[in-house]
Amino acid sequence: MSSSSIQVESIVFPPSVKAPGTTTTLFLAGAGVRGVEIQGKFVKVTGIGMYLEDKAIPSLAVKWKGKTATELMDSVQFYRDIINGPFEKFAEIAMIIPLAGIQHAEKVSEMCIAIWKAQGTYTDADSATIDKFLEVFKDQNFSPGSSILYATSPAGLLTISFAKDGIIPETATIVLENKKLGQALFESVIGENGVSPEAKQSLASRLSDLMNN
Repeated sequence: MSSSSIQVESIVFPPSVKAPGTTTTLFLAGAGVRGVEIQGKFVKVTGIGMYLEDKAIPSLAVKWKGKTATELMDSVQFYRDIINGPFEKFAEIAMIIPLAGIQHAEKVSEMCIAIWKAQGTYTDADSATIDKFLEVFKDQNFSPGSSILYATSPAGLLTISFAKDGIIPETATIVLENKKLGQALFESVIGENGVSPEAKQSLASRLSDLMNN
């Protein structure tokens, strides 16, 4: 799949990557900044790059070919079809400012739990999963330019990895057999209340072009 790099602040997301632990090459489907309001000021915290397996395009085109970027951006179901699609997905969350690992993990856990509660699917098993997820980040700290990497497979595997030097490692830090957590992680980024509207817009624009061309 032909793609081009995207620069978010000082971070350059390459046109394609191989996620840790896989031989599949994924293309850059979109990228954008994630920021937070701190004392009335918008502070850019991370850049987020979203990568998909090539077969995502024919899979999504069945339903979404012919739609404009604006139509895709306005559709909750479009992003849900990406999140739940039968293809590999990979997200690189690159630091713009320093971030403690546990700070990131607690915020992500909060969002995942909120998603499950909204769906009416939150269980005791999910609580145990979150404890395991938090444990992965307990001793991690991220300086500007370092990244947190999430990848999901159609089989339901979630891999979590860290890149301290901007180079994506060949092997994952941890592999969890938890499809539900993987879906919630991607929902937290590009779902209805996703943390990066800019990344969602980028996805809609690039995927619209790829499907229609």
